[in-house]
Amino acid sequence: MNSSIRFFSEEVRFILKNKIKIRNWLANVIREENKIVLNINYIFCSDNYLLGLNKKYLHHNSLTDIITFPELIYTGKVSGDIYISVERIRENSAKYFQSFDKELQRVMVHGVLHLLGFKDKTRKDKIFMTMKEDYFLNKT
Repeated sequence: MNSSIRFFSEEVRFILKNKIKIRNWLANVIREENKIVLNINYIFCSDNYLLGLNKKYLHHNSLTDIITFPELIYTGKVSGDIYISVERIRENSAKYFQSFDKELQRVMVHGVLHLLGFKDKTRKDKIFMTMKEDYFLNKT
């Protein structure tokens, strides 16, 4: 059904648990926002790999848990690449007293929200995006 959401890894050995359930959940998030999945690639990677992307494309020299690269915008369709540092998720899950799986789901839906056009640069935008994350996390 939602085979246009795919999962890969770079520089880490990581296998996503419950792929079908996660894929369906993410597709439902997109559908609920009145969009259609065109093509989304999740790439699970190391801190160093993501740091390299952060430096090269965003000109930031800092670790991050996620970088989202939207593809060309198609009317009503969602497409892009979402890079996630498995190391950051592991560290942040301990920092925020969350399970690894729940923190990973939060970051995964965060990436989808970016592909949908939501921003998180201002305080107001961050609050709204966190509310959206919480809402969709309750639907997993």
